[in-house]
Amino acid sequence: QVHLVESGGGLVQAGGSLRLSCTTAGVSTGWFAMAWFRQAPGKEREFVGLVPRSVNIPYYSDSVKGRFTLSRDNAKKTSYLQMNNLKPEDTAEYYCAAALWDGIRTAEGDYDYWGQGTQVSVSS
Repeated sequence: QVHLVESGGGLVQAGGSLRLSCTTAGVSTGWFAMAWFRQAPGKEREFVGLVPRSVNIPYYSDSVKGRFTLSRDNAKKTSYLQMNNLKPEDTAEYYCAAALWDGIRTAEGDYDYWGQGTQVSVSS
């Protein structure tokens, strides 16, 4: 069983920054495609971005491209979501997800492992 643990959420003003971390307890992130999703109240879970398993070239949703940066440090078993220029519409519960396949997939159902979520709130 793979356990994902997110951290780094919080409350920030619009225009501010936060960095989320996702640790794969006991297992190297190098085995996985590592992704982030988010879910705002009353809305469906939304794909944010992905770092593929074999290529360290992130893929982003249009809503965060240019503001968010994904990265991974396999030695530390951790992936990161750096969020800059945050907007009130970025307010959501953010989830880390992992999968053993390679490539780019954005559907929630394609991911096998999920963290518990961390709340990000952006005030205007």
